[in-house]
Amino acid sequence: MKEGRLDRSHIASDVWADTAYRSKANEASMEKHGFVPKLHREKSHLKPMPHHIQRNAGKSVIRSHVEHVFADQKSQMGLFIRTVGITQATIKIGLANIAYDMRGFLFLKRLGTSA
Repeated sequence: MKEGRLDRSHIASDVWADTAYRSKANEASMEKHGFVPKLHREKSHLKPMPHHIQRNAGKSVIRSHVEHVFADQKSQMGLFIRTVGITQATIKIGLANIAYDMRGFLFLKRLGTSA
């Protein structure tokens, strides 16, 4: 994980990620900057899953909520970020988030009025 990727102004204290980001260097960097790593642990091949690794299921619930939003924006909305500069990319992602939220609102509104 590159230094400076985690910015306190954009991220809460917990960092949720899969096993690809688990390394001593990444965890030390997160803790040094005041973040709490909530990274998955890898299960040993052909061995029963130890209790401390069974906690991955709880972490996956949190991650899946976020990843489903990204997957929907990418597949249903065709979101593809190809901009010059972080400002334009931020605006494009922000607009996609607003559109996603509006679709969810309209879906819930239809559910409420049809009953």
